[in-house]
Amino acid sequence: MSTPEARITISANGSLKVEGDIPLYDDQGNRLETREGKPYFLCRCGASEKKPFCDGRHKIADWDPSLLG
Repeated sequence: MSTPEARITISANGSLKVEGDIPLYDDQGNRLETREGKPYFLCRCGASEKKPFCDGRHKIADWDPSLLG
């Protein structure tokens, strides 16, 4: 089985979908655990209680993704 192409997809009004072998690190340089071979989703709205991961709160948060550029 081949490794999927590394890619980050920006949802129009939600999270960032990260696919492929892209490791994730916190601000201290510690690698964060992600599910091997599965995509993970990063919060853009700031409302997630599981930061840096998305928990779907962008659906009810008062934020406008068009302001992010």
